[in-house]
Amino acid sequence: MMAKKPPKPAPRRIFQERLKITALPLYFEGFLLVKRSGYREYEHYWTELRGTTLFFYTDKKSTIYVDKLDIIDLTCLTEQNSTEKNGAKFTLVLPKEEVQLKTENTESGEEWRGFILTVTELSVPQNVSLLPGQVIKLHEVLEREKKRRIETEQSTSVEKEKEPTEDYVDVLNPMPACFYTVSRKEATEMLQKNPSLGNMILRPGSDSRNYSITIRQEIDIPRIKHYKVMSVGQNYTIELEKPVTLPNLFSVIDYFVKETQGNLRPFICSTDENTGQEPNMEGRNEKLKKNPHIA
Repeated sequence: MMAKKPPKPAPRRIFQERLKITALPLYFEGFLLVKRSGYREYEHYWTELRGTTLFFYTDKKSTIYVDKLDIIDLTCLTEQNSTEKNGAKFTLVLPKEEVQLKTENTESGEEWRGFILTVTELSVPQNVSLLPGQVIKLHEVLEREKKRRIETEQSTSVEKEKEPTEDYVDVLNPMPACFYTVSRKEATEMLQKNPSLGNMILRPGSDSRNYSITIRQEIDIPRIKHYKVMSVGQNYTIELEKPVTLPNLFSVIDYFVKETQGNLRPFICSTDENTGQEPNMEGRNEKLKKNPHIA
């Protein structure tokens, strides 16, 4: 007897899951062909514009994004002549890369252009060909984004005022012992060279507020895997097929240990000499006021 396929998620649940993971308001969505600097060809994504970030999903029903692009520092948006009928093509020029986008029709191209310029320039562009109802939506999004930024700035200011001294944080809020301020490549090398010390490392993510977990599994052959851990409010969400939200990073580590029945163990070393690594690990038990940008 064939196993039943899992039920398809309801649209409302998909929206709630994405909102919980991204923690940003949805302004616009639709299919886009995307070509980033590391791509050989255009990739077809269901794309959401949340705040000033583009989130890319493999399809319309996926709850976990496969890539994202922060466009708050957009330098300019340039249009290109498209050889395809009824399609639009333009390039997002950012400080560190240029991203090419293509739409399935001219109208959606104008909408994407309008929403992207509205949230990045904080003004409704005058040179877009949209219907009156679409322009009204741009003005609504503009007000929501202005309000969101004000609230974010106020929240950041309050957190800074409440932040205790560094010594106080070290005593009451230490990081898990397997946290190291290393890159993905360095974490992989540490696990490969020192399997006896453990097989799971918590490290900073590629942005300023999230984390990643690197593990080394030994089933048939040793395999390295990486998991994103998103900071959502006061909690942390592990990006799995079914996301798991936990109250702190210690619970995140415990989750991996328990789910694998102890096959995953935190990587713990007493000194840098144990790993043979050059990166500075002094901050593993410090609260990161500003996480380094590590790819």
